[in-house]
Amino acid sequence: MKFNKFVVATLAIGLSGATLAQTIGKAEDQIRWRQSVMQTLGWSMGRIKANIEGSYNKDQVIQAANTIQALANSGSGGLFQPGTDTGKGWRDTNVKPELFTNAAKLREVGMAYNKEANEIAKVAAGGDAAAVKAQFGNLGKACKGCHDEFRKEEKK
Repeated sequence: MKFNKFVVATLAIGLSGATLAQTIGKAEDQIRWRQSVMQTLGWSMGRIKANIEGSYNKDQVIQAANTIQALANSGSGGLFQPGTDTGKGWRDTNVKPELFTNAAKLREVGMAYNKEANEIAKVAAGGDAAAVKAQFGNLGKACKGCHDEFRKEEKK
């Protein structure tokens, strides 16, 4: 099992560089794909939250944490190409234009998110609900850091 995770992580890291080097799909495709990634991340975060607030199921938490880790290391950052700050995927994009002009801050929040996403998978594998709850808080802060900087408020 550890070998498979290592292989997947190695491939994800290797492919992430390739993703950033090339543009795949039209702008609306990229917006739709990244919205799908964010929906899956939200669903996975919700699964962990339900477990730490209710009846704890280690296997469900591990599955959700592994999904978060995989997406964080998938190279999906390559879906934030110039020209995708406006437009529509499944719905209008809510990316602020600053995401494309503040590379230093984007790198900072992205690295923080990746660190916490990788850590939640490690902590979840240990099965300690209290440790997962603490790390879930760290991951949530990393998510919020990006949202605060680069996400427009949703229209209601």
